[in-house]
Amino acid sequence: MSFITGLTRMWLTRTAKPFTFKNGYDQILPYAECENLGLYVHIPFCKSICNFCPYCKVRYSAELCDRYIDSLIQEIHIVGSQHAEHRKATSLYFGGGTPALAANRIKEIVNALSEHFIITEGIGLELHPDNVNVETLQMLKDAGVTKISIGIQSFCDKYQKILGRKKIDTAEMMSALSAVSFETVSMDFIFALPGQTYDDLKSDIDTAFLLGANHVAIYPFIDFTFTESPVTAMPKKDKRELLDAITQYCLGKGYSRNSIWTFSSKPNANYSSMTRDNFIGFGCSAASLFKEQFKINTFDVDSYCERIRSGNLATSLTIRFTKRQRMVYWLFWTAYSTRVTAEDFEKFFGVSLKKMYGFELWVAKQLGLVKEHNGTYEMTLKGAFYYHYYENFYTLSYIDKMWGIMRKEAFPEQIEL
Repeated sequence: MSFITGLTRMWLTRTAKPFTFKNGYDQILPYAECENLGLYVHIPFCKSICNFCPYCKVRYSAELCDRYIDSLIQEIHIVGSQHAEHRKATSLYFGGGTPALAANRIKEIVNALSEHFIITEGIGLELHPDNVNVETLQMLKDAGVTKISIGIQSFCDKYQKILGRKKIDTAEMMSALSAVSFETVSMDFIFALPGQTYDDLKSDIDTAFLLGANHVAIYPFIDFTFTESPVTAMPKKDKRELLDAITQYCLGKGYSRNSIWTFSSKPNANYSSMTRDNFIGFGCSAASLFKEQFKINTFDVDSYCERIRSGNLATSLTIRFTKRQRMVYWLFWTAYSTRVTAEDFEKFFGVSLKKMYGFELWVAKQLGLVKEHNGTYEMTLKGAFYYHYYENFYTLSYIDKMWGIMRKEAFPEQIEL
């Protein structure tokens, strides 16, 4: 896997140099001139720890959570006060962990962000199924949340057991969702679990829309080396057949494909914290992306709080991109939406897409991975599968390695990928 990703990286960046993340530190974040700026807030607390989940999380305690939120708000003011003018932010997403465990303080966090940023396209927040009740949903809505994403994983009992999750009370969920409305109600599922069938996944999707969802996300199971999951992923051939079949089913139902993994029943229903040209991340393990660099905060909650209390940012690692490296990053995550436009690329980088990657685009068209129309390159079903297939390699070669190290070391000296 590392051979494939390494070879691709060298070809697309035109250099053998790896992506090098260093323990470099900048007190001032260069977001003043960033357009299409997103905001992300990480709240790492969970009532129980799922063995398949790779994200930065710790077991919930009210005292630790309050101390963490205090530091989080302080970080927001440290960053926000660096520039006098309010900056427009296209979105704000809360991830975790289980952000809804801090539902009583979400409004406080939103108010702190609003002192420095103008959020123009809504606020999204992730929930565990146990958090889907009228009291919590109303508290979130009163805080300004307009989009929610519920981590279902599967409604099927056998897969809930495989993943170490308990049975979901669908009647209570439907009642709560009908009582408190949101612009987007997304439900997350895992596909490519051992033995999972088309009918299993189809049933999950049908149940989601029946319960009140207008958006679903179907993420592939990835076996991270540092998790303790006993689950083994589905073979490639079976995975492709399942992904193609469920994609055709969703399109046949009239659902819109918003990205590689997501489908919506309404045009304005969307939930994605990743496809932004630039973003600022707040909280432990949160990443920030700017025109020429990418930063990630420490994964360690105590180290994060200590660093912020001292008046400094909790940056653990920074990569300062070459121009080609930044282009590859932009293309990879923009392609997550299943389409890339030459106009957007040229606007961001000041050079034409064909000049930089014309040969690669020609090859992709010849292989049937993309179709081009008036400067927009859109993935075919085949292209979407191979994006997913490569993304699996990328995740295990890069993200798995980085997160695995950062879970053990609060501030590593350097990581090469």
